[in-house]
Amino acid sequence: MVKLLNKISKILFPMLGVCCLAGTLTGCSLLPMEEPELKPPLVQPVTESLTLFEAKKANIAKQITGVATFASDKMDYLFYKESSGRLTSFNVKLGDKVHTGDVVASTETGDLEMKIRLQEIAIEKIKISMAQVIADKGGDDPDVRLKMLDYESAQLQLKSLRSQLERSTLVATVDGIITYIEPMKLGDQVSAYKQLVTISDPNSMKLVYTASSQNDLVGVEINMEVNVKIKDKSYVGKVVQTPMTAPISDNKTVQDKNSKSLFINVPGLPAEVSIGSQADITIVTEQRENVLVIPRSGLRSYMGRDYVQVMEGESRKEIDVEKGIVAAREVEIRKGITEGQKIILNN
Repeated sequence: MVKLLNKISKILFPMLGVCCLAGTLTGCSLLPMEEPELKPPLVQPVTESLTLFEAKKANIAKQITGVATFASDKMDYLFYKESSGRLTSFNVKLGDKVHTGDVVASTETGDLEMKIRLQEIAIEKIKISMAQVIADKGGDDPDVRLKMLDYESAQLQLKSLRSQLERSTLVATVDGIITYIEPMKLGDQVSAYKQLVTISDPNSMKLVYTASSQNDLVGVEINMEVNVKIKDKSYVGKVVQTPMTAPISDNKTVQDKNSKSLFINVPGLPAEVSIGSQADITIVTEQRENVLVIPRSGLRSYMGRDYVQVMEGESRKEIDVEKGIVAAREVEIRKGITEGQKIILNN
């Protein structure tokens, strides 16, 4: 019996081991397969892009460039000296030629002309009455004296009425061309001392350059040379008036214009140049030769400090500098850096 049990165990135990192994393998195949862990991507280091400029010696000039217009330097500005009603007529347009005495504009007068005529009639009656008194009573009679006083009073009234009528018209005081008209419509109220019309003498012209502000003209002086270009031909002019040398004027419009304008005399102009013609101008106000120059984008400023950034090896360094002439695109550096240093520009 014992021998029989030993034989059975020798047969069953290996079979049970095989079954357990098969079950284990079968169970593993039913579970999901785990994905392999991904490695993080490699991050490339950021490369800083710098624009460098080697400081070098060069010539530099500070200059004013722009477009100037030929205008008369003898102009008459017409305006009413008092607010005198509403505008009833404008008899000129831009470019018109006028002569001394021409009526340029008029304002309403109401029944003023009728009052003048009635006053003229009243004066005529006084004269007739005075003549009759003299004939009847003689020249020494008191009634004659009274008539003479009536006549003088009537004359003063007539003069006042005629003066009112004259003040209702704007009259050309010189011969010339209309170069400015205030944009007004008929019926608009006329304001005292507001410039309405400008008359210019075409026989006396200057080239006028008007800047945005007086600061743009700093450095310009009388008799400075001006390069003037008209239709691809160059002429040499001279500055004859700056904001600092402009004559004092009671006209605010003239004051404002003179405060930011240059007047340039250009000899030998071609015949086709007239009031309103334009020309390109260049005025060199300051220049130096063979100095250290860098682009303006290389100069940095903060709280009154001027400095540059230079590249030394793989690192940058800030250096305080003293600037000289500041031109449109370049700047002179007088102290702080030397020729050949690599300046980092602002992008």
